[in-house]
Amino acid sequence: MGTSVFPCLFIILLSGGSPAGCAGDGGSASHSTAGTTEKPVLLNDIADAEAFVSGAEVAVVGFFQEPESPGASQFGLAAGRIPEVPFGLSTSPAVLSHYGVAANTVTLFRRVDNDRRDLDMNSKDVDAEKMTRFIRMNELRLVTEYNPVTAIGVMQSSLQLHLLLITDKMSPKHPEQMRKYQAAAELFKGKILFILVDSSLKSNERIVSFFKLKKSQLPALAIFHAPDEEQDVLTLDEVSVERVQDFCNRFLQRMQKKEDEPEKALNEEL
Repeated sequence: MGTSVFPCLFIILLSGGSPAGCAGDGGSASHSTAGTTEKPVLLNDIADAEAFVSGAEVAVVGFFQEPESPGASQFGLAAGRIPEVPFGLSTSPAVLSHYGVAANTVTLFRRVDNDRRDLDMNSKDVDAEKMTRFIRMNELRLVTEYNPVTAIGVMQSSLQLHLLLITDKMSPKHPEQMRKYQAAAELFKGKILFILVDSSLKSNERIVSFFKLKKSQLPALAIFHAPDEEQDVLTLDEVSVERVQDFCNRFLQRMQKKEDEPEKALNEEL
């Protein structure tokens, strides 16, 4: 299975989707299309914009020439559909220049991999519905819950090392597990993408079987390096920051050793 196509196949396997979904042009996310027009926070200058972007795990900014333009109106509708994500709007030329964007651009900023995603609003068919899907697909967080929409954003992330906590969200232990998993994620921010997989969902059974696990073995950690398909699995009696940290460090050391082997062999030949 070639690494050039593996990410797409991984999305199909985990989401049960089709190749069209890998291209990002599949059906809409399963969120209500109803929404009210929200007034995004007005960002008047660079200081406002920087404070807004740095103040959240995920922040969305609409860059427009006019705050009452059709695109800005659709932007407000999208904001009403995703109340948990902060939306800002700027018409300041200085702010647009600072972020290197043209007018009529929606940009999603995320802290987990210090990355951003831009959506060009100049296309006539970009509306609140497509904006909502764009945001849902790319709103990766310190811990991202896995679903067919976030799958695309996961595989497009610059972080190609993914750690999955596969566990039952209905378990009474889940809140404490998540608290510890979130704390561990802080330690590997910018290195590993932490993902939560709810094993109680039938749609996620493919993930459990992909890593050759049984439900009786859960909760479990599964770490996966997308470029070369390297992976490892650890079953858990309980989730702790120390066990997650140790598992990640051991895998990182293994990957580093693998990277060093060709150089070591070349030096021996010389």
